Amino acid sequence: MKLFFVRRSLFVVLKSSLILVCSFVIRANAANDEPSTKNKEPGTEVFRPEAGKFPALAKAHSYRGELVFVDHANRRGSIRVQGAGTYFRNAPHPFAMLPYGIVRYHGAPADLWDIPLGTVMHVRAYLPPDPKTSAVPVLPVDNKNKTAGYSGKGVAPAENHVLLLEDEPSHCQREGLVWKLKEVELKNREGMIIATCEPKQGGDNKAEEEKLTFDAATRIWRGRECLEIDDLIAEGAWPADGKKSLGGQAVLLGITWKPTPDGIFTRFHISDIWLDDASMQRAAKNQTETHKASIRSRWMPAWVDAVEYGKFGRATVTATLFGGMDDSLYADFKKGVGANMNGVENTLKHAGGAYGPAHMASKGTILDVTKASGDVPLGSSGIQIRFETDLIIEGIRPGRIVRVRPSNWPLVNLPREEYVGDSSNPEDRFPTPDIFPKY
Repeated sequence: MKLFFVRRSLFVVLKSSLILVCSFVIRANAANDEPSTKNKEPGTEVFRPEAGKFPALAKAHSYRGELVFVDHANRRGSIRVQGAGTYFRNAPHPFAMLPYGIVRYHGAPADLWDIPLGTVMHVRAYLPPDPKTSAVPVLPVDNKNKTAGYSGKGVAPAENHVLLLEDEPSHCQREGLVWKLKEVELKNREGMIIATCEPKQGGDNKAEEEKLTFDAATRIWRGRECLEIDDLIAEGAWPADGKKSLGGQAVLLGITWKPTPDGIFTRFHISDIWLDDASMQRAAKNQTETHKASIRSRWMPAWVDAVEYGKFGRATVTATLFGGMDDSLYADFKKGVGANMNGVENTLKHAGGAYGPAHMASKGTILDVTKASGDVPLGSSGIQIRFETDLIIEGIRPGRIVRVRPSNWPLVNLPREEYVGDSSNPEDRFPTPDIFPKY
């Protein structure tokens, strides 16, 4: 009996110790995931977007870098984030677009597949709304404060779920900035430009000069023309050889990154120069038309605010259309217009059906269209629709993401990588190598 009680006491002690250790590990992990805000500086609290709410742009973390990889079907990719270290050593940093995340290219709406690899992009991003369903790695929340070897600080922020992804001219137009060209140095049809990025209305004495490279592949736009360096030399605007002052000429620039000689680690390259407003407007119009065609074939994304259920599968759905699109797309959503609504995954991939998005979509009519007054948060269009259907599908529930098609948009089938079947298999969301044919 003594032995029994000794063993039992030992078991109780070991069990208590194990519980204490597990409790300590759980608390340590929780502290790592969501550090306490106690004794922290103002503005450093942990923030994650909430379901059903468009997050404030002011709470986003900002960074900039070169687009090096795109998985367009899953609206994710990687950016080589600019830091204080040796840029070429910076590992590609994964990001995922939020369902309502906006991409802008050449001052116009865009999709990830529109952006050439190598383009320098400006990022506004948050922590993953739900780490369990993140399409990219989840990092410690303070990762932007860590230094990574030769790469420097902040090159792998945990804020990798993007609300706004925009190239240089889009960023400058939104912020009211222009590049002012100070001096050009040219030799063998390539060279260096010294420039500052300043507010369009009035100069900025604090703007630092930056050296950017260019070469014979750099595109120069003026009105409806695409010029070459030789054209500017022939006009006397640029020298055939040597340096020339450009007197602070205001332009917009497209910026990329290329490996640089002479031990310079972070020197960006000019892909495009827009010399006037007409040329930039033309580029924006071309990109807008590209994006409009894409949305009409893939349908307008939205999220479901509420569902009023009727009898025998009937329902009335209230949904908010996402923002960042051309006005002509929103104009197609009118009271009395026929429409289709289909559930989609958070990557905006259509769910259900194998013959295109309309295969399992709910059919019905738009009962009403309302537009919010006042300021509308980025990510939202401010436009809400009420849609009635006589057969609602599983994917249309409050808080879920959907895509909506007005009846005058084309009805097409999408390639296999852009839908997830019945969405019952998680691997169907991000296919394994098994998706490739067996030869």
